[in-house]
Amino acid sequence: MSAPGPQILQMGTALLVGAFAASAALAALAAGRPGPRDLRGCLAALARANERWAPEAVLARMDGWLRKAGRPRDWSAGHLIAAMQAGAALFLGPGIAASFWSGFGVAAGVASFAAGAAYPLLWLRDRVRARHQAISRALPYGLDLLTLSVEAGLDFAAALAQVVEKGRSGPLADELALVLKELKLGKTREQALRNLAQRVDLPALSSFVQALVHADRMGTPLGKVLRILSTQLRVERTQRAEKLANEAPVKLLLPLVLFIFPTLFLMLFGPLLHQFVFEGGF
Repeated sequence: MSAPGPQILQMGTALLVGAFAASAALAALAAGRPGPRDLRGCLAALARANERWAPEAVLARMDGWLRKAGRPRDWSAGHLIAAMQAGAALFLGPGIAASFWSGFGVAAGVASFAAGAAYPLLWLRDRVRARHQAISRALPYGLDLLTLSVEAGLDFAAALAQVVEKGRSGPLADELALVLKELKLGKTREQALRNLAQRVDLPALSSFVQALVHADRMGTPLGKVLRILSTQLRVERTQRAEKLANEAPVKLLLPLVLFIFPTLFLMLFGPLLHQFVFEGGF
């Protein structure tokens, strides 16, 4: 196993070279008034180049992040690195200008370069969090519908189709539709469910998948297991809502102290202070 130092140096050098290449490409495109198709073509070419030099471990990790985010814009790991290079190129010019005009010197340019390269990763992290939150909110409702469908006499695949068709649209419905497609292609229920847990990487969904796989192996009735899981998810949703409600006063304390209380004190005691200072008494 190689040390992480050379890999970090290699990534940094490649990002710097790619940033200059992206900057030159953007400048050339800007001179010709590019359209969206030209920009997408430039990004695709840079992505193909990135997939040739980037280590496989880095590409696999970035591909996992994109998979958890729902593969936005059908990006691959090379596209994500290209976005980092484009961000670094866009921030590099102002950073160099700031390094000349400020007293920070090279540090300002390096900080701007790092901020531009990190921006796509921060955007991807927010996409993952928003997608996980949407799945967590839709999971209890989807599980209730799945439980009712199974208890009505449908098998798992047909019940899953009912959830996809009549349930709430969103990331959970898209993932369940992919599970249904894998079942129709011949994969076993365990394989399709484990692929679901691996794609989403959400603890609540992973627990749901683990319980279904365990029930399938032990021969436990599926309706009974789903009813227990549905009840557990509703309890967890209630506990999560109570936790957020208990955290609200603590989160409101800082805005109250900094903004509400000074304004209130100014309205109450401002006239008295004005009368005391300018009129010599009350």
